[in-house]
Amino acid sequence: MSASTTTGKAAESGSAWAPLARPVFRALWIAQFVSNIGTWMQTVGAQWLLLGHGATMVTLVQTASSLPIVLLALPSGVLADRFDRRGLLVVAQVAMFAVSAVLTVLAFADALSAVPLLVLTFLLGCGTALMGPSWQAIQPELVEREQLGQASALGAVNMNLARAVGPALGGVVVAAAGAGWVFGFNALSFLGIAAVLVLWHRPKTTVPAGRQERLLTALHAGRRYVWNAPGVRRVLLRTALFIPGAAALWSLLPLIAADSLGMGSGGYGLLLGAVGVGAVGGAFALPWLRQHLGINGILAAGAVMLALVLLVLATVHIVWIAVLALLPAGVAWIGVLSTLNAAIQTRLPGWVRARGLAVYLLVFQGGQAVAAPVWGALVQWLGLTTALLIGAVVMLLSALTLHRWKLYSMEGIDPSLSDHWPTPPLVFEPGLADGPVLVSVVYHVAPDDCAAFIDAMDRVAHSRRRTGALTWGLFQDGNEAGRFIENYLVGSWAEHLAQHHNRLTTTDRGFEDRVRALLLPGIEPEVTHAFDATVGPVVPRTETPSA
Repeated sequence: MSASTTTGKAAESGSAWAPLARPVFRALWIAQFVSNIGTWMQTVGAQWLLLGHGATMVTLVQTASSLPIVLLALPSGVLADRFDRRGLLVVAQVAMFAVSAVLTVLAFADALSAVPLLVLTFLLGCGTALMGPSWQAIQPELVEREQLGQASALGAVNMNLARAVGPALGGVVVAAAGAGWVFGFNALSFLGIAAVLVLWHRPKTTVPAGRQERLLTALHAGRRYVWNAPGVRRVLLRTALFIPGAAALWSLLPLIAADSLGMGSGGYGLLLGAVGVGAVGGAFALPWLRQHLGINGILAAGAVMLALVLLVLATVHIVWIAVLALLPAGVAWIGVLSTLNAAIQTRLPGWVRARGLAVYLLVFQGGQAVAAPVWGALVQWLGLTTALLIGAVVMLLSALTLHRWKLYSMEGIDPSLSDHWPTPPLVFEPGLADGPVLVSVVYHVAPDDCAAFIDAMDRVAHSRRRTGALTWGLFQDGNEAGRFIENYLVGSWAEHLAQHHNRLTTTDRGFEDRVRALLLPGIEPEVTHAFDATVGPVVPRTETPSA
């Protein structure tokens, strides 16, 4: 039996580990696990070196790691959709190796003060920002679409299993030999991912000549898609509501270890490890949780659970109770994270996947970058206990908002490409840069179906805007009952060709089919394409094309 067959059967049986049957996914998963261990070892070393500089400085490690996502996520998403994603990932790994090597040398030379440490941590975050959209976007190339939820959960397991091992190992190494050794291990860990990526025989994907988007055009296309995709926007909203409160746990945990529990670097690693163990256990429970709670139930339960954990950490100062409390925190974290990640992955079509994921990473990491220093400032102003209690309240408020802003159901959503529009029959050959292009579609609807038609066209409007329309309007003919005219403007002929052949999905086709079902029998929609006549003369074809 082939690996793909085995994987498919495993997916059908609901196995959480099915994606690991795919060799490339498995190799990257292992390499990423080693790299994540190195990252957590370095995090322990960096935060522990800064403990003597105050609470705000400690939380700035989180900001220095996350802020680059705010600055670079969207450009990185454009690069990932425009160029070879594997190549970008290799470049990012090599760059992070170089930065980590500098950190290692400075640490061994005892020349690593707070400012260089934060600057180099920021540069490592830039590498993470460069690779983030590409890493997320290649997942559908590694596993079947039906396994994206499992692949997302395995990614979270990877991170949290590394969290169970890396911090404890990092704490021991820092205490026994110094921070230089954890920085050195982290540097070497990047080479493993780079090696797997170089050896991966990825099928080449090409964009038709002349249709490559310019960087700013691609950036605007990604923004336009996200703004006109209600399901994607709702995932981003849920992420934005969850992250600030959750950031209190990650930002303040070193202070909890040192100030509240009186533990050393090894103890801090133990606390992080408890979260990791809980997350790994949560991965096993995810299928049961999805079945019994649903995706919105997981989000609500996760927020409430984290609120309770923050409450315990604020009021109880006994080590073993804190360790036990952090186990369900890991379950809650992986449950929410994998739910949000799978929701965004399964909604995005291939042509804009990296840009959409870049926006998700921007909200996710940007929320942490902004929230971390706020929690540090609250500790210095009000004290650690009060800051943790405020974090618990914020998490409870996040859970309460689910009553109004739930994740939408994925039923009927299929982001696979659908090249169902016929090539427009024009009397002249426009250039790719010619535009704007005014597309008009005339529909004939029975009077009794007009209200249903207008309602169905609302989804078509979102589809047009997602795939390239700058403006859109639906007009009812005042001289003929049931005659409607749809007008939308596209920036260039190249953009409209992209709509025809590269951007429409099976879901978009379904919206159009619902509209066509309401039209008068035997009267097809009439489509025209009009170009700006003030730009210059048109060049007629030698022959008039047939429809």
